[in-house]
Amino acid sequence: MIFTADPYLSDAALREALAQAIAGRELHRVLLLPPDYTRLYSGAGKITAVFYEMLKDRCQVDVMPALGTHAPMTREECEAFFEGKVPFDALIVHRWRSDVVKLGEVPADFVSRVSEGLVNTAIDVEVNRRIVDPAYDLILSIGQVVPHEVVGMANYSKNIFVGCGGSSMINASHMLGAFYGIERIMGKDHSPVRQVFDYAQTHYLADLPLLYVLTVTTSEGDRTRIHGLYIGAQRDVFEEAVALSQKINLTHVKTPFQKVVVYLDGREFKSTWLGNKAIYRTRMAIADGGELIILAPEVRRFGEDDENDRLIRKYGYVGRETVLRLVEENADLQENLSVAAHLIHGSSDGCFRITYCTRHLTEDEVRGANFDYLPYDEAAKRYDPAVLTDGWHTADGEDFYYISNPALGLWTTE
Repeated sequence: MIFTADPYLSDAALREALAQAIAGRELHRVLLLPPDYTRLYSGAGKITAVFYEMLKDRCQVDVMPALGTHAPMTREECEAFFEGKVPFDALIVHRWRSDVVKLGEVPADFVSRVSEGLVNTAIDVEVNRRIVDPAYDLILSIGQVVPHEVVGMANYSKNIFVGCGGSSMINASHMLGAFYGIERIMGKDHSPVRQVFDYAQTHYLADLPLLYVLTVTTSEGDRTRIHGLYIGAQRDVFEEAVALSQKINLTHVKTPFQKVVVYLDGREFKSTWLGNKAIYRTRMAIADGGELIILAPEVRRFGEDDENDRLIRKYGYVGRETVLRLVEENADLQENLSVAAHLIHGSSDGCFRITYCTRHLTEDEVRGANFDYLPYDEAAKRYDPAVLTDGWHTADGEDFYYISNPALGLWTTE
């Protein structure tokens, strides 16, 4: 089922579409897999709230946010994201390091072929135990299709294999993307990582009562606009969503930016693990020798959990070749390849300067991670996010391009 509207779906149309998706089903137990609060503008929080209200008196409803490697949601985040409709105590925490089961593997020869020989090892297929629990009559995987730095276009089976996946698959898939090259992946469908997920979907999820509920969105201030809603079990709904997202979430520029200023909403971005979307989504539009200013008022740490944070602090965003060498030399990175991939993605490889403007991370911490530093309040006086709008501006005779939410798009030269 595909629902689109110009300019966007109304709340009434959204509710009717979701009602159609579950109409006529005999349900006893349902699992909802929404993203977490870091997908604030996905529309998935509202969709989860609607499903929960529709189903809670019909059957048992379990809600497990697809956290991936992220920190569990707080009570305040749950209240805001699910519009007060999903009780915080009802949330199940996905523990990506432990609460998973291995279903099989993607063979080494397949991985080698799709990666053009860059990776030649099998990849474990791991998911949270609940995904394969036969007690569920229906599993609703809810999320946003948008350009993504690891898989090319986010969501669909990524919500299962990463959002609800285990450490081995998360590590291997992220490193596969890093080896293949972020510039060759972002904004595209059939990346090597996506092909690995497609293989795993076909071979290990085909018999599950799994239904994808995918959105394509933009934002207008704090309001999310859902332009397309795609519901189904097959890949075609994802492909339709990809086509719309590529149309409305990609910005092509004729001339590379010399200076870009990106704001990280403090409600959504509290770590560089998440905040480096400011780097990923703009890197293909920034000129060699250019500068990226990241306004990060609530970024307080590097990793989303203590171990990832420790490793980022230890090694820093030191560039692709250096990180690959460090992986060869250090067991802790070999055991945490998603961190190694993150370090590769979070560096400009010396092509442009990256300045993090923070309140909570100190100058020594920021510079220790191999970024330049500017105090947030000082930077915000010059680049005031309360005043700036997306697009071109001039400050002190200097032109710059401003982006208020890097999570909703991809900027690249033509």
